[in-house]
Amino acid sequence: MLVLILLAGCSAPKPPEKERPVEPQATELRDAIQQPIDRAKKAGEQIEDAAQAQRDAIEAAESGN
Repeated sequence: MLVLILLAGCSAPKPPEKERPVEPQATELRDAIQQPIDRAKKAGEQIEDAAQAQRDAIEAAESGN
């Protein structure tokens, strides 16, 4: 009888239940961090475009004289 109890205690473990995919939870935080970065990149592009337009205007004015 004791042997049966010991053998029952040594049975193979049950496989884990089907795991659900992990739902992303940090998307709001990531978005909150990324938004100002994206805005800064856009602002930098606009500044570069305005500077190039100003250089072009100066060059055109100098060529006209």
